[in-house]
Amino acid sequence: MRPRDKTQTPRLVFTFGWPYRMWAMLMVVFLLVGPVQAQAQSTAPSKNIESLGVPPIPASLAREIQPYNSPYGLPVAGWNPLKREIWLKGLSSVTWVSRVAIPGATPETSAIYIQSSGIYDIYFQPQGKYLAYTRDANGNESFQLYLYEISARNSTLLSDGKSRNTEPVWSNAGDKIVYSSSPAGAEGVSLRLLNPFDPKTDRLLEKSSGSYLKAYDWSPDDKTIVYCDFSSNTASSLWLADVESGKNILLSEKSDKPELYDFPQFSKNGKGVYVVTDHDSDFRRLAYIDLSSRKISYIPSPAQWDVEEFQLAPDGRNVAFTTNEDGLSKLHLFDLLDSKEHEAPQLPVGIISDPKWNRESTDVAFNLKSPRSPLDVYSVNLRTAKVELWAKSVMSGVDTSKFSQPEVVHWQTFDKRTLSGFLYRPSERFKGKRPVIIDIHGGPEEQYRPNFLYEDNYLLNELGVAKIYPNVRGSSGYGKSFLSLDNGVHREDAVKDIGALLDWIKAQPDLDAERVLVEGVSYGGFLALSTACAYGDRIRATISDSGISDLAGFVEHTEGWRRDLQRAEFGDERDPKIREFMDRTAPLNNAQKIKKPLLIIQGQNDPRVPAGDAAKLVAATKDRIPVWYILAKDEGHGFMKQPNRDYRLYATILFVKEFLLK
Repeated sequence: MRPRDKTQTPRLVFTFGWPYRMWAMLMVVFLLVGPVQAQAQSTAPSKNIESLGVPPIPASLAREIQPYNSPYGLPVAGWNPLKREIWLKGLSSVTWVSRVAIPGATPETSAIYIQSSGIYDIYFQPQGKYLAYTRDANGNESFQLYLYEISARNSTLLSDGKSRNTEPVWSNAGDKIVYSSSPAGAEGVSLRLLNPFDPKTDRLLEKSSGSYLKAYDWSPDDKTIVYCDFSSNTASSLWLADVESGKNILLSEKSDKPELYDFPQFSKNGKGVYVVTDHDSDFRRLAYIDLSSRKISYIPSPAQWDVEEFQLAPDGRNVAFTTNEDGLSKLHLFDLLDSKEHEAPQLPVGIISDPKWNRESTDVAFNLKSPRSPLDVYSVNLRTAKVELWAKSVMSGVDTSKFSQPEVVHWQTFDKRTLSGFLYRPSERFKGKRPVIIDIHGGPEEQYRPNFLYEDNYLLNELGVAKIYPNVRGSSGYGKSFLSLDNGVHREDAVKDIGALLDWIKAQPDLDAERVLVEGVSYGGFLALSTACAYGDRIRATISDSGISDLAGFVEHTEGWRRDLQRAEFGDERDPKIREFMDRTAPLNNAQKIKKPLLIIQGQNDPRVPAGDAAKLVAATKDRIPVWYILAKDEGHGFMKQPNRDYRLYATILFVKEFLLK
């Protein structure tokens, strides 16, 4: 988990085996008990939801949307260390691992099954006898670290129950874990070290001075750890830490300009470190740093695109890495000894993530997502370039072949820059100019990439709505210069980018500029609310989900572990000039300019965006305009519990029908 906004939450998924059979039994009960209970569940929120202005949800809506919610896929967890078999992981109200014996076989549930909610991810011991996992409660992001013994199916709490603990990394011998940790209320994130089989050995390895420290790898002899010190989400330095002495060595070059170092891994012989960096470049490249000479060299990659992530093969000879090319992924397999790239595999178009080598270093597995597939798992053979599909998304009878394929669109903004985004057009059966939803990503150091839309396909296919996902200034994937264009007092320029997009929509013969809704999650919610203030006469309505309405309050009151990271992006609210700018441009302080309907969605336990700000915005607008408000008392930054997610979805679609389509 990178030190950035976690705006995406795990989707409820099912697989074959015990969890799947349980789901099947529940469906039988549903069919036998009948529509009366379904009616009750679909027309009223759960006991943990408080709503204002939201009308009753008709039972028919849940049935209409169900086909668009049913497809799912399970991400790759890794290869079986003993044989050619791929493991998949399911993260929802319970966590489990499924195994796929041969490509295309039905997944079978393995012995790994953890009956706990709130698990963020699992981390396997190299020897495969244990795993570690991190878990929070009701979205509060106070993650605790646990050890799970696979054979005994037993969990042990390793952390203190009070601090925030994330990103555990096992030593090669499997007898130590280094992890990121921040005491409750403290600033910055430090590194701690422990023997997981004796929690009393837990000790501080490196103390943070306010930044975010994250470990990535152990040297082959387990004597040294390579870690990054993040001063912001886009700037870091690279360090080595001696496990015994605690001595730290700066590995990256000192620079007057912010530079990023990320995902470092030791070479097989331990004499160097591979790392993704934008050192001396506007784009991120895969580099090798020799530990004795400190000389840096680069693995060849396309000059105008970012290298995203990489994984060294266990034998150290080859590396798999991905590049982000205008939002789409390309997989590269490179021979480090011969300094040449292997034959490029023929893969479906989509987004590749989490490459994982098998123990023989012959095959690399990875996730692949696309607009017509939630998540498939493939592997590629290094020598033959043969592509094998191990696990295909479960479509539940839904024909996704007719789902809209996104097209890249460009528009010119106020300072003559050309921006881009992805346009999904509705079904061809809808004629005339189509209403538009502009959906703005969070971050802001994120990028919208062509993905599976799940229930958004309902808007396209059943309601005839077009959706545009813009990548305004400040988005990643277009170089670090573009990434920094919205920093500090330049925040309003990103809002102007949305204004320029409204101009572009008006010029399109098949899009209806008179019917535009703007929505966003987290920072995307901030831009959506800011658009409502600046361009209220040009939109029909606004949806803000966990959206920031007051940047000064957001930075000032966010958790201490991430406060300095946010100040690097948004500005230091303690500076009078910055504070004046934040106060002057805050949507909360400009609520009187919002003149179109609002849907505000918020989690009570949100450790990032104060729930009180959402309540203030509702109070400042509800007497003048239609305002729908959903507050989940058992959620944090984004909804994770399925009943809450369902209610949010149904209310959102009703809001679109009422204020965009009428």
